[in-house]
Amino acid sequence: MNDLIFAGPSGVAILCAYAVIMLVIGWYAGRSGGTGTARGYFTAGGGLGMVTLFFTLYATQYSGNSVVGYPPQAYREGFLWWQSVPFMIAVIAVYLLFAPRLYVLAKQKGFVTPTDFVRDRFGSTRLSLLTIALMLWGLGNYVLEQLVAMGHGIAGLTGETIPYEIGVVGFIVVMLAYSWTGGMRAIAMTDVMQGTAMLVGIGALLAGAVYLTGGLGTLTTYLTETSPELVGVPETSDAINWFAMIVMIGFGAAVYPHAIQRVYSARSERTLKRSLAFMAWMPLVTTGVVFVVGIAGIQLFPGLDTAASEQLVGLIANEVAATNVLFYLLMILLFGGIVCAIVSTADSAVLAFSSVVSSDLYGRYIAPEASDKRKVLVGKLVGVAMVFALLAIAWNPPGTLFSIFVLKFELIVQLAPVFILGLYWKRMSAGPTFWGMLTGAVVAGGTTLIGWGPFYGVPAGLVGLAANVTICVIGSLLLTRGRSRDDVTATA
Repeated sequence: MNDLIFAGPSGVAILCAYAVIMLVIGWYAGRSGGTGTARGYFTAGGGLGMVTLFFTLYATQYSGNSVVGYPPQAYREGFLWWQSVPFMIAVIAVYLLFAPRLYVLAKQKGFVTPTDFVRDRFGSTRLSLLTIALMLWGLGNYVLEQLVAMGHGIAGLTGETIPYEIGVVGFIVVMLAYSWTGGMRAIAMTDVMQGTAMLVGIGALLAGAVYLTGGLGTLTTYLTETSPELVGVPETSDAINWFAMIVMIGFGAAVYPHAIQRVYSARSERTLKRSLAFMAWMPLVTTGVVFVVGIAGIQLFPGLDTAASEQLVGLIANEVAATNVLFYLLMILLFGGIVCAIVSTADSAVLAFSSVVSSDLYGRYIAPEASDKRKVLVGKLVGVAMVFALLAIAWNPPGTLFSIFVLKFELIVQLAPVFILGLYWKRMSAGPTFWGMLTGAVVAGGTTLIGWGPFYGVPAGLVGLAANVTICVIGSLLLTRGRSRDDVTATA
């Protein structure tokens, strides 16, 4: 791959330039102040405006698992992977279902972490601790996914000039430096740069890929003739899996802890709703675009195995960049934007992990008398330790990006009932909610661990969620009905 356009000094120079820009933004955000308190550091004091909030939601939602990981999945699965568009639409639909209402509560009561809502709503220590455990699992898994994506993205886009391991370590250092100094404000400000570069870049990547394949009509004809199995009607189990993944990812991604913290960070409810309105267009503009790019890769680079296809975006980007000067400049935007957006998604998860540990564990159970400044410092140190622990795993990644991506959803989706039902259903009780969440986690994690599932196309996480909701709803109904009878007896 030494003949790739971004191989050699040019790719290294581009990445260094983006790294310097992120460090400058982090320094500026930290210099503006407001990061000395937990609320200021972890949620930017609830002061993010519409543009910044939109881009930080966008750069977090569409990162390594989409721009780098989704085209290879489309390459391997064909048109079956169109499911990636509707499940990203489902995420926005679920956001709109609960985020505005949650924001109002967060603003009234000064929530900093997602667990603050659970504690305020249910008043249960064991439910709060279980929520924390699932959040930390999901966040750790999410950071691991981004570290793997970071390495693949840098290695693929530079034609292995920057090896996987060096790329991961280098950008980890950059990420920790600017997030340490500026917190949520620095992350959101870098997201504006990254999101803009990525939007422009993937549009150019689509145009270039379509140009290289001779147009969408030619591409479809090629697939029909050479790989009819990739364009055919899916089997029943695949169709069931399609619908199941839409449900699981729609609810799971919407309750990411770092996504909820962005809800808390909005300047106003109107700002939040306007940002989500713009986000509603992004599945077509982003996931739909990278799907077509992955399909185009089948014609441009036929016969890639699983490992080689993981670097598909880098291969196509370099082919497009070689077309002319304009495409070269646009691929520079994409090149840096992809890598930096992966970094941005990782730092968001690290920030959320740090906030949960510092506020929900250290500040509440270990050192309740600790000052905000000390809690923020503890959160920062724990975040750094977590990143380097996961780096040891990312050094020898356990599977493709998609397999890692699915793994975290099996458990993180079990948080959906406590946030969504908990916001709207007053009869929901802490005891059944705890046992429902625990059962769902055991079912989902246990069946995944022993290799069972999917069940007729339904992933284990959704089976666990069904058990979770059933226990939660029936248990709450029985409990509140019993209390009502006791009240009547006592009155008589």
